[in-house]
Order: sequence, then structure tokens, then C-alpha cells
Amino acid sequence: TGERGFEVNVPADYGEAVWEALWAEGQKHGATAYGTETMHVLRAEKGYIIVGQDTDGTVTPNDAGLDWAVGKKKTDFVGIRGLTRPDLVAKGRKQLVGLKTKDPKVVLEEGAQIIADPKQPIPMKMIGHVTSSYWSENCGRSIALALVAGGRDRMGQTLYVPMPNGTIEVEVTG
Repeated sequence: TGERGFEVNVPADYGEAVWEALWAEGQKHGATAYGTETMHVLRAEKGYIIVGQDTDGTVTPNDAGLDWAVGKKKTDFVGIRGLTRPDLVAKGRKQLVGLKTKDPKVVLEEGAQIIADPKQPIPMKMIGHVTSSYWSENCGRSIALALVAGGRDRMGQTLYVPMPNGTIEVEVTG
């Protein structure tokens, strides 16, 4: 969710009793139970990724906006060679960005392709794809994450998501 949390592991036989005790205490402090769909929306609102959904084997920490998590003071660590390879630092790599649809009620389909020019001839050049997409009650609109070529250089740009029912306009956000 992006909030401070704890993971509690207990033998299955104690699960219900631990839940009931935590729930009873939590009610005194306004705790709220929620399911996995809510957890997905809350993490996307904060821009938190799900590895394997918002990333794949080609995405580097920099592509995902996580280069802050890579220690810069170490001279050597597992993966350092890979992070400096020319193809992995090349301009125009797909980077994780946020998307807002022009119509806030339209929720993009996960996996939908993204293009820069809706008037280009078919086959269209795809520059990215939607990795996560949700309706956010908190934001009062749809929100999405996407891997887009040169994504961070496209902040504020309008891009397009061609769908069978028409093309959806989106704005690249942080």
C-alpha cells in the first residue's frame, strides 16, 4: 500500500486467532481491512511497482526509477557490469512512467500498446505498453503505469493507445 506495514507469519492453526486479536486491537485505532485489488490500486497511486508486472527481465533499476536503490559508493557488486553495458544505458530505453487518460473515466487495458502518432500507417510503431491500470477512488480518476521508450523525457506529452473501439489519448506523468 505504501504505508508502514508488517507481515505476520504464524502456523496455520493460529491464523484465525491472530487475525481476530489484531483486528480487535486495530479497531481501536481505525484499522481497515482490505483485499488484494485495493492493495494494487494503493501501490499504483504511489508509483510502487510489482516486479514481473511493471517490469520484465530487460528493465534496469534506472528504467524503473529505482536507481536510488543501487549503492553508488561500492566499486564492485553483483550486477555492476550489467548496469554499465551500452545497451542498458542507451537513450530511448523503455522507462516506467505514469499515464493519465484524457477522459478520467476511461480505464486502460493492461497490456495495451502505446504509440506516439495515431495517424501513422499500419503497422504502427509501438513505443510502449500499459503495465498496470486501475480506477482510483482516491484520485477520482483512472491511473496507469506503463513502460514507454524514453519515458521520462516524455513527461507532459500526449501519447495514444489504439483500441478496437477507438484511440485513447493519454498524458505521460511522473
